[in-house]
Amino acid sequence: LEAALHADNVPVAVYTNLIGSVHEQLDLLHRYLDLRQRVLGLDTLHMYDLHVPLVAETAAVLPYDEATRTVLSAIAPLGATYQAAAATGLASRWVDVYETPNKRSGAYSWGGYDTAPYMLLNYQETLNDVFTLAHELGHAMHSYFTRRTQPFVYGHYTIFVAEVASTLNEALLTHHLLQTTTDPHLRLAIVNNTLDTFRGTLFRQTMFAEYEKLTHEAAESGQALTADRLSEIFFDLNKRYHGPSGAIDEAIAIEWARVPHFYRSFYVYKYATGIAASHALAQQIIHEGAPAVERYLRFLSRGNSAYSIDLLRDAGIDMTAPGPVIQALEVFGSLLDEMEGLLTQTGVLTPPAAPGG
Repeated sequence: LEAALHADNVPVAVYTNLIGSVHEQLDLLHRYLDLRQRVLGLDTLHMYDLHVPLVAETAAVLPYDEATRTVLSAIAPLGATYQAAAATGLASRWVDVYETPNKRSGAYSWGGYDTAPYMLLNYQETLNDVFTLAHELGHAMHSYFTRRTQPFVYGHYTIFVAEVASTLNEALLTHHLLQTTTDPHLRLAIVNNTLDTFRGTLFRQTMFAEYEKLTHEAAESGQALTADRLSEIFFDLNKRYHGPSGAIDEAIAIEWARVPHFYRSFYVYKYATGIAASHALAQQIIHEGAPAVERYLRFLSRGNSAYSIDLLRDAGIDMTAPGPVIQALEVFGSLLDEMEGLLTQTGVLTPPAAPGG
């Protein structure tokens, strides 16, 4: 583990604090899964039920022009410089927007040191597509500010910070939509989208990170890593993370074999630390304003000119301490409160009867 983290100069404490902080708040995930079981009306929640939409996709049709206006409004807290650069890029053929025959699926941001930070989308006018636009725009703007500031040798950024700018834009979009949306059904879709992102990125990737840690420790202690032993470790972790609500289907034990990131040791934790750092930064930007924005724009502009852990610390986030992960989990908890209230408000859930009622 220490050797794998050495190239980015990331202390082992970053890895262990992530796992420890998530362990302390697993009751939040268990509470979310219990809510999922109740909403879906299931006697038992199976692993495959985690992928069933918890609420119906909003019927709202969101044309691309509307999506760009919404995202540009959402990133307004980042200041006029960031917002103007993003608006110019979106109006300057940076984005391949729609599906076409033989086009690659998904979405990503790419480009060279002396090109625009191009974006590929497959936009289908859904709420999720608006979040995807915000996400990829975050990557593009990170590249834009880095390349216009840094020489070629420092003109990129590490995977450790690559997901910070993208998921921060998503956090700001969630904040903006909840500030401007009164329709409870749409608010429910927005909150559910963010909670599922947390579940898949912070909780699930931390579980994956812990799996790598445990399997490497087993090897270091002289244990034979048979397929059965690898499956046993993975199955036990799934039981711990998914808690009492879930029937942990036996077939999940072999999932480790199909996760390509496990063949690139100690890679997946960066997804979890990235979303934790981005939500902690977003809270600073929303509540502190200009000083936090200045720190963040400086972070976006420094590329690889310093170690990533130091870049984040200068931006106001110390990933060697538990604080950023705890802050992100507090956001998850507050959104979970919001979702429980919305489910009751919309009649999806019946509030519990008063004592003696």
